[in-house]
Amino acid sequence: MPSDPSPSLDLDAYRASADRFIAELDEEYYQHYAGLKDRLELEEIYERHSALTELEHVQAVGAAVDGDRRVRELWHFGCEGYLGNLTREHAEKVAAIEAELEVTVDGKQIPFRMLRPEMANEPDRDRREKLDRAMWEATEEHLNPIYLDAVEIERRELPALGASSYVDLYEQFGFRLKELAAQCEAFLADTERLYEDVLGRAAREQLGLSLDDLARWDLQRMIRSPQWDEGFPADKLVPALKATLNDLGIDLDSQENIHLDIEQRPQKTPRAFCSPIEIPDKVMLVIQPIGGADDWRAFFHEAGHAEHFGGTSPDLSMEEKRLGDVAVTEGWAMLMQHLTDEPAWLSRKLDFPGPEEYAAEGMLWLLFFVRRYSAKLLYELEFHSSEDISGMAKRYAEVLGDALKFEIAEENYLADMDSGFYVTAYLRSWAFECQLRDHLRERFGTDWFTRREAGSLLRELWAEGQRPTADELLKDVSGSEIEMSAVGDRVRERLG
Repeated sequence: MPSDPSPSLDLDAYRASADRFIAELDEEYYQHYAGLKDRLELEEIYERHSALTELEHVQAVGAAVDGDRRVRELWHFGCEGYLGNLTREHAEKVAAIEAELEVTVDGKQIPFRMLRPEMANEPDRDRREKLDRAMWEATEEHLNPIYLDAVEIERRELPALGASSYVDLYEQFGFRLKELAAQCEAFLADTERLYEDVLGRAAREQLGLSLDDLARWDLQRMIRSPQWDEGFPADKLVPALKATLNDLGIDLDSQENIHLDIEQRPQKTPRAFCSPIEIPDKVMLVIQPIGGADDWRAFFHEAGHAEHFGGTSPDLSMEEKRLGDVAVTEGWAMLMQHLTDEPAWLSRKLDFPGPEEYAAEGMLWLLFFVRRYSAKLLYELEFHSSEDISGMAKRYAEVLGDALKFEIAEENYLADMDSGFYVTAYLRSWAFECQLRDHLRERFGTDWFTRREAGSLLRELWAEGQRPTADELLKDVSGSEIEMSAVGDRVRERLG
């Protein structure tokens, strides 16, 4: 953190302004991605709260940390805000291009944001390939120059924040990056043979392809899981969530602070999302239901976020409500998401045919995504540690291709990196969810999701907001440390 003398700062005023800044950003993101606003407009928000992102103020917060976790979270926020302010025009340009850009495939104009859904819903393999190539050509031409310029700006500014690299900065925030990377390397090695076996078998059964012939555009179709469409109808999606929560003693309809936005709008993103504008008073849960297994997974994931933020105690500090370890809220999201591949839940809520078979497929995709994100972390550490990033597109394809066993689009080497090493939140949340689920099963039974006592425990834990880290929360509840190997154990349990 910065060691140079910095002006004194009223931390309470900074904290209050940060609270409003985040709320306004979340409102703006909600309005745009829910299809209520054509453009994402961040400039006025940043201008209203310009003092938050001024370098001398961020440095002053850093100088005040002195072992105080809440102040360290404010410094973390300030650093990200400072870098975000420098690149906000880039974010606006990317959002505008994604919303407005259309590409032509076989003479048909397709909105850029609909290319992935089109690919997932396209049964013809040759056309899937065309959609895939169109997406990456558009990314390379229209988006990558913007991403690259933003990366170069951030890298230039890191010394002003007291960091020699992006990795160094986040280690100062308390991220245990190298420790997690070692666990990811071990996970990749331990699950490689299992992954090749189950992915190869699924490719043969679903598409008639060998593992060697499998392409990335085929994965979009497989993840979409069209063979299960009848089991996951769009009109049962919201009722199933309400019934699940009701079994846990939670009445979604009476939660006036959680707003369910399910209206159809042309510019609404097809992917579910949660926008916690005011925690816990105004949490938006957004979906444009299309049906299918992937749609259900995404919606239940975002519902987990909504219940966590909506259940957070209003008495917590801003840092404990809005900042903190995001692996906590991602863990709650994963817990809800993975109900949709729980055989007992499927039989109870959907009278689902073949729940064991579907659950096994769900474990394939859990394994796929954890391997993907493990490789992403290794790649991102290499990217952010490298002085010369000119060869990183090739390295991206190599690192992820080795983990996933099919060719990766080099053009995605920048778009696939979320800021702030968010990849670590997902990785730790998967392990957290597996271990917490084991605890819930031991304490309340394998049908824990039908027990009001389990719901009471969840509400107690949700009330903690982001005050504890995921490690502290799991340790307090179960006595366990977060271990990536727990994901491998979960997968093997279901796959026998």
